[in-house]
Amino acid sequence: MTKFLHSMIRVSDPDATIAFFELVGLKEVRRFDSEQGRFTLIFLAAPGEEGVAEVELTYNWPPEDGATETYTGGRNFGHLAYRVDDIYETCQRLKDAGHIIHRPPRDGHMAFVKSPDGISVELLQDGHLPPQEPWASMENTGTW
Repeated sequence: MTKFLHSMIRVSDPDATIAFFELVGLKEVRRFDSEQGRFTLIFLAAPGEEGVAEVELTYNWPPEDGATETYTGGRNFGHLAYRVDDIYETCQRLKDAGHIIHRPPRDGHMAFVKSPDGISVELLQDGHLPPQEPWASMENTGTW
């Protein structure tokens, strides 16, 4: 039997990434620091999805000179997808926190945003909401 465990993304700023995913509705469920390997693993999940469908954030500690790694190619990963109770409320929360809604929920069903490291995150409405302004007339921004 095969069971999905998690998807892993590398992050350059764990605090910023955790704050981003908290706006989507995920919470940190566990954390593991490896002194020898010089990395931290942080697992996030939606309420009730702990141990079922998680995102693993991998933070590789900077070398002694303090230079952090820069990750590119987040679009090559594809995207993470989350069902949300109210796509308009979720997008507004993200927007108010300074995140760009790259593909607004014009149809009341789907939107795309990016994490601080450029990982594309698809938001899908649980059910369907009628189109609503300002989202209905908002243009796409950048790539998603």
